[in-house]
Amino acid sequence: MATLHHDHAGHGILVVKGAPERVLALCARERRGDGGAALDRQRWTALTAELAGQGQRVLALAMRRTSIGLSELVDEDLKEEGLDLLGLCGLIDPPREEALVAVAACRQAGITVKMITGDHAATAAAIGRRFGLPDGVISGPDLDRLDETGFAAAAASNSVFARTTPEHKLRLIAALQAAGDTVAMTGDGVNDAPALKRADIGVAMGRNGTEAAKEVAAMVLADDNFASIVHAVEEGRTVYDNLRKTILFMLPTNGAQAVVILLAVLTGSILPITPVQILWVNMVTAVTLGLALAFEAPEPGVMARPPRPRDEPILAGRLVRRMLVVLALLVVSSFGFFHFHRLQGDGIEEARTIAVNALVVGEIFFLLSARDLHGRSRLRAAVAGSRPVWLSIAAMTLLQLAFTYAPPLQTLFGTAPVGLAAWAAMVAVGAGLFLLMELEKRSAMT
Repeated sequence: MATLHHDHAGHGILVVKGAPERVLALCARERRGDGGAALDRQRWTALTAELAGQGQRVLALAMRRTSIGLSELVDEDLKEEGLDLLGLCGLIDPPREEALVAVAACRQAGITVKMITGDHAATAAAIGRRFGLPDGVISGPDLDRLDETGFAAAAASNSVFARTTPEHKLRLIAALQAAGDTVAMTGDGVNDAPALKRADIGVAMGRNGTEAAKEVAAMVLADDNFASIVHAVEEGRTVYDNLRKTILFMLPTNGAQAVVILLAVLTGSILPITPVQILWVNMVTAVTLGLALAFEAPEPGVMARPPRPRDEPILAGRLVRRMLVVLALLVVSSFGFFHFHRLQGDGIEEARTIAVNALVVGEIFFLLSARDLHGRSRLRAAVAGSRPVWLSIAAMTLLQLAFTYAPPLQTLFGTAPVGLAAWAAMVAVGAGLFLLMELEKRSAMT
């Protein structure tokens, strides 16, 4: 940056600040007291490296008196006679503690953090070390000398990029995307706007960011805190996990209800569950058990696992197998209880009531298992459940008791009272389903 000033007599003073290597190239002398001396470039270069090595952002300051009458500043005025170097200015901008913790959390979560800055390479390297970034620093001029293959290799192998321009940022993002990476880019200035737009996720600063950066960004940080990005990643992983849990729970439970009816029709046997009873189960499970999984807290180690591959389906093969096993067990449980009690001489209303309740009890125990997708939590934690889960189970239990014992609902749904022994048998079968699912998850981890 260069500015032109005038005194009361009309004499012009040209004042310049900028990167030391750029300003030193424009200087012919250095100021010492009121006089001047030949510029000792080696000394000033060493001082710049010393300050930059301490993590300080270094600016060089220079000036030159101009002729009377100079009123407009152009690039040639900086190079005409050379400038007088005034000195160096080291600015200390220490990283915030929460940012250090956030970068460590990113690395633990399998997220590679790269720092792109206009600072001196030594400054960038010192700051990178404070953040715990792996060694690997390269400057913009060095990047310019690389071909496309070398540029791509440098983008992947280095963690810190110094003295970069907006064009470098664009090329770095493109190189990382070409390698199959999903790139999130943070920025606040007008010059960052093209890179923010090109990135998969552009993140602009809400407080200090320019309007241009905010307009093109996909996300705006209200607090300008890098740690907020880490919290967003954790929240995103939790939401995605809960979505998978809900699908994992709803598909086999709803599928079991349909298969029970279909199997009875295909075999020509009496329906174990009537259509109106199926409607009841669908209605109450959707608003109780199914809803509970949406409020699940993050699983243990959610930020310690690597990002999922882009092409990974929402339900991987092991989860599909788990769904099929649960569906089969629920069908066998409902069908088995119905025909067993019919053979015992119980009435069809009572047998159907037990079949419906066996299906619901199995769903309740599967809900406890579906809370943990990866089998990393202890069995005790899985059984303990969470507040939303137990509230939904309590609500479901009250509704099923009303379904079974309330005379108006008995008339409406064709149900009958059920004895304590039948309830104990249904709970035992449901607990067996839960233990079987937990064993399957543990075996999948080995």
